[in-house]
Amino acid sequence: MTGAAGTVFEGAREAALEELAGVVGRVRACVALGVNRATWYRHHRQSPPPPRSVRERRPHPKALTPAEREAVVAKLNGERFRDTAPAEVYATLLDEGVYLCSESTMYRILRERGEVRERRRQATHPPRKKPELMADAPNRVWSWDVTRLKGPDKRVFYCLYTMIDIYSRYTVGWMVTTHESEELAKQFIEDSVAKHGIDDGELTIHSDRGAIQTAKSVAVLMADLGVTRSHSRPKISNDNPYSEAQYKTIKYRPDYPDRFGSLSHARHWCAEFFHWYHYEHRHSGIGYHTPYDVHHGEAVLVRELRAKVLADAYNQYPERFVRKFPEPPSIPDQAWINRPTHDATFPAERSQEIR
Repeated sequence: MTGAAGTVFEGAREAALEELAGVVGRVRACVALGVNRATWYRHHRQSPPPPRSVRERRPHPKALTPAEREAVVAKLNGERFRDTAPAEVYATLLDEGVYLCSESTMYRILRERGEVRERRRQATHPPRKKPELMADAPNRVWSWDVTRLKGPDKRVFYCLYTMIDIYSRYTVGWMVTTHESEELAKQFIEDSVAKHGIDDGELTIHSDRGAIQTAKSVAVLMADLGVTRSHSRPKISNDNPYSEAQYKTIKYRPDYPDRFGSLSHARHWCAEFFHWYHYEHRHSGIGYHTPYDVHHGEAVLVRELRAKVLADAYNQYPERFVRKFPEPPSIPDQAWINRPTHDATFPAERSQEIR
């Protein structure tokens, strides 16, 4: 109902609601007359009172005068006390027979000026750039690191150097030594690059920021080999995930010993491990293929054989495949260290699992 008649009707219903509310209560009255209670309260809510005018607060008669406050600031920010805490300034001035104000007043004055922390400019360093590396084929990005293996006695360790291809997860080089050194690192990198015939400018080698990884002699060697260097950000292990994940795989093997009896024992065990890792281990990050097959281009043929087995199974038992035609896991076409989230070309659903 609209117009004047609607207004009269609404007024009559409101009057009836008020009369009935006095007998049975407003909630029951709204239900009986078909009036939404929230709507009624919204229409009858009183408008908020106008904001009260705020008077300027009068200074306390015992407060410091503006001149005294400026004197306190000048003393705290002066050459003598600019690097000293107000509590120490307060005590030092008392020892010299000087009282400017209380310690809490010093803090209050500095807080009002935004100078509670440092009262002079401090040198700051820009944040480290996050490494973003992508490999779409073998021998594009390698990651290397060094881990310790427990020796026969306490404080006796062997060092395992590993270089892993992040695309295929193939360990392109490894060695076990009695210690870490720049010369051993140079020999390890040079031998790995030479063994795989890497051309200038096609390979990036990533590592964390250990002492030997950032050594100047190692950097010069990489430059001579035509290899691009990349380093993790300080104290961020996620920037070198492939090496860290491989070390976890090594040390979680069922036959990994608590301690190695000798250097030859460590080398023999690692040789057996890497043979298993390359030729038998079906890696989840590369479609459950072996690193050897992916690194040497045989994974496509293996996937075709898997697809044929699944197709035969589907033809024989189609009722067992309810959702879709069975397909083997796909081989990821890219591997990333810190995939950029802002790039729409590489959606998150195509990211690889690192194990």
